[in-house]
Amino acid sequence: MKVPIYNQKGEIIGEYEVPKVLEDLEWNPALVHQVMRWQILNSYYPWAHTKTRAEVRGGGRKPWPQKHTGRARHGSIRSPIWKGGGVTFGPRKEKVRAIKINKKMKRKAILTVLAQKFKNNFVKMLESLRPEEYKTKKMHEILTRFLEKRKTKKKYESALIVIPENDR
Repeated sequence: MKVPIYNQKGEIIGEYEVPKVLEDLEWNPALVHQVMRWQILNSYYPWAHTKTRAEVRGGGRKPWPQKHTGRARHGSIRSPIWKGGGVTFGPRKEKVRAIKINKKMKRKAILTVLAQKFKNNFVKMLESLRPEEYKTKKMHEILTRFLEKRKTKKKYESALIVIPENDR
């Protein structure tokens, strides 16, 4: 399988031979889903946290005697029933959502997605991304030549730009 290489003007200047490894890989949606789940769950940080009646400050003493007041019996002013008391079933930070996945599974999932992109002709290769001037307008012109317009909320399709090394 060959992919054309373009210059910044949009003209074909050569071809890139896709590695045999990528051609032989078959699409595995279950593996890709697993790795995507791993990425999402491991990036999650539990912000939401509430204090229980044991963690709320104060409330060590019994508010009034158990009997002979005519009022309802209570043991602490930090009970979830009281204003300023603890929360009964609120969110806790201790919940661990992270999952583990093997290195080989991660690599294979990335390669499968890349192979699928090559097979569906979603990959466009450029000779160089360096514009004559470092202006946003120039970069926008280069990218709009290669990205197709959509009729959705986004003006153009999304793109992943891969640069060989530290290209400064």
